[in-house]
Amino acid sequence: MSLRSLRLRAYRQLEPTAWTSKGLSPTNWVLASLILIAVMNAILETEPLVAAGRERMFDDLEVIVASIFSVEYAARVWTVVENPAFAQYRFPRLRYMVSAIAIIDLAAILPAFFAFGGASSVVLRFFRVFRMIRLAKLGRTSRAWRTIREAIYERRYEFGLVLGLVAVAVLISGSLLYWAEADAQPDKFGSIPRALWWAIVTLTTIGYGDAYPITPLGKALAALIALTGVMLIALPTGLFAASFTEGIERHRDRADRREGPDA
Repeated sequence: MSLRSLRLRAYRQLEPTAWTSKGLSPTNWVLASLILIAVMNAILETEPLVAAGRERMFDDLEVIVASIFSVEYAARVWTVVENPAFAQYRFPRLRYMVSAIAIIDLAAILPAFFAFGGASSVVLRFFRVFRMIRLAKLGRTSRAWRTIREAIYERRYEFGLVLGLVAVAVLISGSLLYWAEADAQPDKFGSIPRALWWAIVTLTTIGYGDAYPITPLGKALAALIALTGVMLIALPTGLFAASFTEGIERHRDRADRREGPDA
């Protein structure tokens, strides 16, 4: 077997879009399982009742998973020249290494290098939490995740507009409550930055209840702001639902075209 044919076979195993059969390739099934195992390992390691006396086991599992992910990363860099999306560039491997998905792959490996560095507890906790980024690797193997990514990308301008509206609404809401409640509750609404916390939790319909208006004017404004928040939340939901439905239909059409007309 030539080096080129070996590389092509490895590429088809690693790249879901190059796999000709239904579902995932055996390699990607293993990688998806390892991602879930790694995330579960990172979660359970933070529970003292589970981790006590088993620290070595959790550390060994982390090293094993990170080693496999390192081999996967190297294999993807090696085989990316077979990918038409990168083969067009003069330096396809370098172009791939600076892409978002390759950076995520690299970031999924990095926490293992800090597990035994004797860092402070705060730094160690950060890298334990950082392991959750490995869930993003599932996006490569899941068609549903790819559809979600495409849906968000296609509506990126609309989502950007909605985010801008939300930012303006939060700023105006905080300013209004500062105007209405600053004298009555200076500890909660005595400045616009303080009032912004209330505006954020109200517009997002969370409403923690740790800050709320008590004056008649403040209550009237709060009612209007709460209604505005409900409408703002509905905007991105409708955009995403419509785009996601369109994405599913496109994937079905592509699948039908690959299968061809019925005999």
